Amino acid sequence: HDIPNTVGRAVEEACKLGVFMLTLHALGGKKMIAQAVAAAATPGRATSSPPPLILAVTVLTSMAQEDLKEVGITEPVESVVSRLAALAKQAGAGGVVASAREAPLIRTVCGETFVIVTPGIRPRGVAAGDQKRTVTPAEALAAGADYLVIGRPILEAADPVRAARDIAAEVAETEIKK
Repeated sequence: HDIPNTVGRAVEEACKLGVFMLTLHALGGKKMIAQAVAAAATPGRATSSPPPLILAVTVLTSMAQEDLKEVGITEPVESVVSRLAALAKQAGAGGVVASAREAPLIRTVCGETFVIVTPGIRPRGVAAGDQKRTVTPAEALAAGADYLVIGRPILEAADPVRAARDIAAEVAETEIKK
């Protein structure tokens, strides 16, 4: 989240590392996102890897309506996410980072091929922590998420391997039902 030139140069450097996905904040604006997309697609990149998927972060899953008001945003969370997702798509981003709660709305606004990465995933029985707009892995997939970000429910579990396996089983079961 910086001026377009700085973000473009940062993306150029990330591309040299062969990254698969790259996030930036949608609140940086259309020009910043477009600069990042252009930098990722530059033909003379120093790697043979395909360009990374540029994702624009909409509203952090740790933020609820009252948090938006603190920073001067009075629109409903859903409206902000929808507007930022549309802006990201117009600027050429391949997708967004957003709560799965807004995934169906994003699909309506941006289409089925627009990638949605969803943090704030909490399996049943796991504390939300600082996350305010959480869903379970199954709910996220049912809502249309393409990728799930699951950190603390695994990292902070008494048995991280078992936690990861349980989550993978829930995801597999959800995918079978589709």
